[in-house]
Amino acid sequence: MKFMITVFSLIALILVLAIVFGGPTSPPELPSISKPFQSVDFSDLPELKTYPAKDGVKLAYRHYEPVDVPPKGSVVLIHGSSASSSSMHVLAKAFAKSGFSAYALDVRGHGASPPKGTIKYIGQLEDDLEAFTQAVSLEKPSTLVGFSSGGGFALRFAASDHQALFQSYLFMSPFIHQNAPNARPADDWVNIGVPRIVAISILNSAGVTAFNDLPVTSFALDPAAVKKGLTPEYSYALATNFRMPMDYKASIRNINQSCAVLAGINDELFQTDKLEEIFRDEGKDWPVTLLPGIGHISLTLNTNAVSAAVEKVNQLQAR
Repeated sequence: MKFMITVFSLIALILVLAIVFGGPTSPPELPSISKPFQSVDFSDLPELKTYPAKDGVKLAYRHYEPVDVPPKGSVVLIHGSSASSSSMHVLAKAFAKSGFSAYALDVRGHGASPPKGTIKYIGQLEDDLEAFTQAVSLEKPSTLVGFSSGGGFALRFAASDHQALFQSYLFMSPFIHQNAPNARPADDWVNIGVPRIVAISILNSAGVTAFNDLPVTSFALDPAAVKKGLTPEYSYALATNFRMPMDYKASIRNINQSCAVLAGINDELFQTDKLEEIFRDEGKDWPVTLLPGIGHISLTLNTNAVSAAVEKVNQLQAR
């Protein structure tokens, strides 16, 4: 009995130490991610609107209406990690110009959708997106477009029981999983508090969620970017929800809607040449397009890349 008590006490001590001291440290700024936005003209950024989530919290989004023509469909844009709806400004304008009604969301925990850097429970982001589709009358057909970590969440949503809320999906340079073939061995964009994540995961498996609001990831942002509203850290709950589940292969197999994948050959964060094999291995023949000369952030800013994204959605909705 004393031996068992000693073992359990040791395990408890290790968990406590991992939770207290195993959090992330802040990496230095990654210019390839932050600098491209300095040349973007935000003077015509639409004002934020809000919709009520299931818990009554007002969550933010921007609406880009097509000019002088009735919308031929709708596009909902999910931004990447640490970002907000404004990072989708160039892309959203292009969709509106092409005749789509475009919506760019501030995912809960980001931008003007509180609380910053965390959520109440894992699965709340799916509930939020469902609430958005109920609050806003999306023009049909509708496509969910996710970029980077937002692409991982779009994959997660496309694999869920809510997948039919959108007729099609476009995944732009999606983060799939740290063990997926497209992940790079070294990631300068995010620092992960692995000991804390492991400890909280163990507790979650035992039904203990009291520590899910502690930060486990920290992004390579400079202080000025944080002051402008970017999200410097994710809690365990947000980091777990804003990505695919651990069994990402099974999730891919669960997707039944029309999908396409778009990425740049020169992506700094992911090995995009591995994307096609990931989806082919799970029986998906989705078109995977890699654009020459395009990096990670330029996928949402470069004129040719933005035009390719619009064309992909045109093709998806034409089906």
